[in-house]
Amino acid sequence: MEKIGLIAGSKKFPLLFSSGARKKGYEIVAIAIKGDTSPRIKQLVDKVHWLSLSEFNKIFGIFSSEGVKNVAMAGQISPFRLFSRDILKSRELKEILYSLKDKKADSLFGAVARKLEGEGFILLDSTIFVKDCMPKKGALTRLQPDFHTWDDVYFGLNLAKAVAELDIGQTVAVKSKAIVAVEAFEGTDRLIRRSGKTGGRNVVIVKVSKPRQDMRFDVPVVGLGTVKSLVKAGAKCLAFEAEKTLFIDREESVRLADKKGVSIVAV
Repeated sequence: MEKIGLIAGSKKFPLLFSSGARKKGYEIVAIAIKGDTSPRIKQLVDKVHWLSLSEFNKIFGIFSSEGVKNVAMAGQISPFRLFSRDILKSRELKEILYSLKDKKADSLFGAVARKLEGEGFILLDSTIFVKDCMPKKGALTRLQPDFHTWDDVYFGLNLAKAVAELDIGQTVAVKSKAIVAVEAFEGTDRLIRRSGKTGGRNVVIVKVSKPRQDMRFDVPVVGLGTVKSLVKAGAKCLAFEAEKTLFIDREESVRLADKKGVSIVAV
């Protein structure tokens, strides 16, 4: 079987990637990140190597010794790890960080991608085996947005695209055409919770891809955790970009949203 190397971050995306790849007959050699990757990864791959961020330089040797040429990155590494001691312990990661003009997501992931390619690996589209998890346009819940909610959705859509263009974040919260919150370093779930505290109930959350989204990394993802955050914040609607956003645990997420009166739409 052809081998694929997987750099597995947190949450379910790496698990879905691995499951999809194995169904297609690929052998998966995973690099799991201590403190981020789910232990469940070992059940879905053929071999797993657990590394700390400080052992970043070992990735290339492991993949080479395993005969891997094609590599994918799936799942997040907590952004707060950027300031951890693990980074300071890795000469390669420090060199990457010091070489960047800024530490935006595109800059960071792009630098890692270039390092992999420089070592002779081919970086794959991270969504290659999970296309069925990327909904087409339309309402996904029974509850559809009303006229005023749609107004906020399209208002937020333009704002989110502008924010994504600047590589600040990919999500905004709006209410009655007011900007309640903009995603930055903290990630989507924390943005949602913050927007609930700032704007009260009935905020609308809009998530998009970047205008020139590189599907090899940092693809927008929503899922059950997102919906739970929406419910806790008293949000009214979640809108995300169709065919460019991974919707994980869709059935369970939609069921919870319907029960709690939250509409979910792909736009």
